[in-house]
Amino acid sequence: MAISGRFFLLALLAVVPIIAVPAAATWLLALTVLLLVLVADLLFAASPRSVSLRRELPAGVRLSEGTTAVLRLANHSPRLLRGRVRDGWQPSAGAANAVQDIRIPAGERRSVTVSLLPVRRGDLRAEHVTIRSFGPLGMAARQATITAPGTLRVLPPFNSKRHLPSKLRKLRELDGKAAVQIRGAGTEFDSLRDYVRGDDVRSIDWRATARRRDVVVRTWRPERDRRVVIVLDTSRTSAARIEDEPQLDTGIEASLLLAVLAERGGDRVSLIAYDRRVRTRVSSSGKGNMLGAMVQGLAPLQPELIELDAAGVPGQVRAVTAHRALVVLVTSLDAGAAEEGLIPLVAQLARKHVVVVASVRDPALDAARLERSTSTLAYRAAAAEHALNRRAAITAVIKQLGAEVVDAPPHELPPELADMYIRLKAAGRL
Repeated sequence: MAISGRFFLLALLAVVPIIAVPAAATWLLALTVLLLVLVADLLFAASPRSVSLRRELPAGVRLSEGTTAVLRLANHSPRLLRGRVRDGWQPSAGAANAVQDIRIPAGERRSVTVSLLPVRRGDLRAEHVTIRSFGPLGMAARQATITAPGTLRVLPPFNSKRHLPSKLRKLRELDGKAAVQIRGAGTEFDSLRDYVRGDDVRSIDWRATARRRDVVVRTWRPERDRRVVIVLDTSRTSAARIEDEPQLDTGIEASLLLAVLAERGGDRVSLIAYDRRVRTRVSSSGKGNMLGAMVQGLAPLQPELIELDAAGVPGQVRAVTAHRALVVLVTSLDAGAAEEGLIPLVAQLARKHVVVVASVRDPALDAARLERSTSTLAYRAAAAEHALNRRAAITAVIKQLGAEVVDAPPHELPPELADMYIRLKAAGRL
């Protein structure tokens, strides 16, 4: 049961006769009238339990894009339903009009449209709907909360998609040019030519030699459709917020841009979200739209407050491919996490694969180290300088191991990681 503002006004009016005639009978009469009005209004109110609900939601919506949720209500009560409905969305769904007035005649149906503007990626849930049914006087209402579960999947925004056309143009410029003409063993057959002293005898094509009656060797070129394995760290370090965005979200943006670029470039792409277990795995070798599958798989990911099991990453890479591949580790370069797990991991992977470490750098560190006008800011600048120096030292160690590092602010990380992929492709290292 709920009491409206009208009933409180009626109760204030009842104080007037009590003040005018301060007697016990006046008190009793005023309370009796109030109680009768309250009970009568409740009796003539439609039962909210007699309302059936059906929820309609879109399959998904990109973060920061608006959408609508529709509630279909049917009044099975013999009375007119005058009331108010509240759709119980969580705050991050951004429901602008979750509470609305309704008026449904007996036996009829109405729709309630709720505007949503999500502010957080992931699965947003609405578990129930609260219906408040007022009587004809509007003094009191019968209230019930009805279970009506619904889930709206908020997809990553993929804002870095705007960089894709320019990166694809650069990638197409490499097709058929120096990237596939690099001298070396390679694994893709290129052409036949006459044997020259110093050629490897293992490259002799004996069938062609027998046909021509002259020694002929095969030439090779590096593969163009190589494996790209993206390992997205979802451990505790990915929960740190940089420019009001978790590192994990920036990592998702960089992973999406690289994956789409590599797939359009003819490479086979696999993405693994991992901390101590695989949170999602998507591969371009499967049928269907890889970008759609990747976005759907990454949407519900949230940082896990546990340490990354760095020793398990090589096994996850082997499960994807047993051949040489480009392995991109989207993780943190924080001193503790890197020295304990990342550096040994890179050393192990670099023995067989081309390794790139992609990490988000906080622009606040660069700004803090330049501001020293007060003693407090000077200490803060010293701390920022120390953090940046440790980061640079870790980067130098990783490069000594033969890997590449992309360390950039949030909005620059996706395009810089894409540029690194293009440079490796141009140099024939993939």
